[in-house]
Amino acid sequence: MARLVLADASPLIALARLGGLRWLPVLFGTLVLPESVRAEILDHGDWPGQDALRKAIEAGALVVCDDDDTPELPELDEGEAACIRIALRHGGPALILIDERAGRAVAAEHGIAVAGTAAVIGMAKQCGLIPSARDAFEELRRGDFRISDEVIQAVLQRVGEIGHA
Repeated sequence: MARLVLADASPLIALARLGGLRWLPVLFGTLVLPESVRAEILDHGDWPGQDALRKAIEAGALVVCDDDDTPELPELDEGEAACIRIALRHGGPALILIDERAGRAVAAEHGIAVAGTAAVIGMAKQCGLIPSARDAFEELRRGDFRISDEVIQAVLQRVGEIGHA
């Protein structure tokens, strides 16, 4: 069974702000997002990168799918829970792009692999899609996106932008 790659709202919003949606097909092929994630990123407010997400969905680079409500995951927001439910329903290997700790922990409890925005930036750097992970992190921070210094340092070290401590 093919690997399923799902995305929660936070990584999509961050990558859209960076112009990084174009990296996703190269890194992962087709990405799936639950309808609840689509609604969260497109139906509320107006923010930089929103139009790029809309166009990615229209072009088929991001595929929206329906969700059901089992199992119940009341400790998570609906987008995170929907990603986990779809991965469980898939039954095969899955990866969820998700930043929130609670969602990552529940996914891991269910044996689902996770990667966050920082990891995607690191992958983009390693694949030559961007010249500098450090610049991407700085751009996100200017936009008030929170990633811990420890996570940033780990990614920069892994991609060779800083030496080993």
